[in-house]
Amino acid sequence: MTSRTFSHRRRVIIDTDAKNEADDQFAIVHALLSPSLDIRGLVAAHFGNRRTRTSLEESRAEIDLLLRLMKLEGTVTVADGLPYALPDAGRPVTSPGVELIVEEAMRDVAEPLYVAFLGPLTDMAAALLLEPRIADRDVTVVWIGGGGYDGRGGQPGRPEFNLSNDILAANLVFSSALKVWQIPAPTYRMMAVGYAELDAKVAPYGEIGDYLVRQLVEWNEQEHGGSIECRVLGDSPAVGLLLHPDCGTWLERPAPNFRYDGSHDFALQNRPIRTYDSIDARFIHEDFFAKLRAFATI
Repeated sequence: MTSRTFSHRRRVIIDTDAKNEADDQFAIVHALLSPSLDIRGLVAAHFGNRRTRTSLEESRAEIDLLLRLMKLEGTVTVADGLPYALPDAGRPVTSPGVELIVEEAMRDVAEPLYVAFLGPLTDMAAALLLEPRIADRDVTVVWIGGGGYDGRGGQPGRPEFNLSNDILAANLVFSSALKVWQIPAPTYRMMAVGYAELDAKVAPYGEIGDYLVRQLVEWNEQEHGGSIECRVLGDSPAVGLLLHPDCGTWLERPAPNFRYDGSHDFALQNRPIRTYDSIDARFIHEDFFAKLRAFATI
């Protein structure tokens, strides 16, 4: 792997529901292999209780496993977020992961902070409730979640998955003054990759490469319910944008609030946020493939 160093590294926290599906794992590894990113912490996130009652614990175990397979234990802070959706908008609740976000957001350093959410926005909303001054700091929330705009939404009456796991938290973040970059479902679904490419460019490269592909195929076999030989790596755009914020097309739109069916409500006239309508999947995939290959040859 290249030994390049960067005089200005981007401060990043990754908040991830790592065992929800099979794509968070690729985004986490990509972030860890990117030398321009100063990973200040990995926060384990819940992913609701529809499939399991121990989603936070499963996410934490998956993060720890990835670090073991990469032989990176002890090199990055790992903290648990909240194990459940935000209970209400008026009562602060906390966890080690929430406190990590607050601590990094309030640090007096020159570099801005980017907090990438690959699941619900629970921990960001909890951090805002715990320390409202975060909204005035140089913090950008990068969120994989929510439905599309301008008629590019999901199924009517069915919120996008990450949004559905904490709509209250999403509304708190979207109605705040925080900078937000949103990658909604129609955009993150552009990140498809086939088994043939994964077998050639990921699986041969170390224990971590083998595991990434194996767990992805196992997930598809268990959950998809039909013949398939591809997967959308829908969380990877968050890392791609941390590396290259213009690796997609975006518009500034007034931040919506979310109704409980996932639809947008623009009545409150929140401040504008950046919403991505397309993403450069080739840049993101190929950057990851090259970094993994280099890492495996160390």
